[in-house]
Amino acid sequence: MPDSLAYTRNLLNLAAVIYQPADDVDRLLATFAEGLRAAGHAIGGIVQRNMRNECGPVKLMEVVDLRTDRVIPICQNLGPGSTSCRLNQAGLADAAQAVSQAIGEGVDLVIINKFGKTEAEGGGLRTELAAAIGVGLPVLTAVPERFYGAWLAFTGGYGTTLLCDGAIIADWWNETSRWAAARRRDSVGEAAA
Repeated sequence: MPDSLAYTRNLLNLAAVIYQPADDVDRLLATFAEGLRAAGHAIGGIVQRNMRNECGPVKLMEVVDLRTDRVIPICQNLGPGSTSCRLNQAGLADAAQAVSQAIGEGVDLVIINKFGKTEAEGGGLRTELAAAIGVGLPVLTAVPERFYGAWLAFTGGYGTTLLCDGAIIADWWNETSRWAAARRRDSVGEAAA
C-alpha cells in the first residue's frame, strides 16, 4: 500500500473535540484519559492544566505527560499587562518529546491537548500529530472552534469531529479501539501466514 494511502487510512483513527471558550476541554480530556488508564489502557501524550496566577487573572499553563505523570510547564510568566506570547518553547519541546516517546511505545491512544493557534500556524505539536497518524495510532485532540478551518486544512477533511461531551468521546473510543484491535489481529494473522 502506498504511504499516502496508508496515511489517509490512518486519519480514520483521528478525532478532534471541537470546543468553545466556555468549555472546560482540558478537564474533559484529563478525566477521559484517567478513566482509560484506570481501565488498563496504555495512554500516552499530554493533557493541559491551567491555573490562576497569584499576580492576576493570567492563567499559567502546564501539561501532564500521561505516561509518567510528569508536569511540564509550557507558560512563561511575562508579568502583568504583557500581550506577548506566553508559550515557553523549552516546555513545548519537552511536551513534544513526551508525545514522541508515547508514539514510540505504541500506546493504545495518543492524546494531544490541542490543535491551537501555534499548530494552526504550522508549529507546536503539529509534527507529533502527523507522526502519530503516520504510524496508525488512535489520536485524540481538541480544536478551538475558531481554528476549525486550519484543522480541516491539516487533515484534508479526514478524521472525526466530536462534540465537547464525555459520553460522545467514550463512544468514539469504544468504536475506534474495537477497530484497532481487529487490525492488530489481522496483522498478526498475516504475519503468521
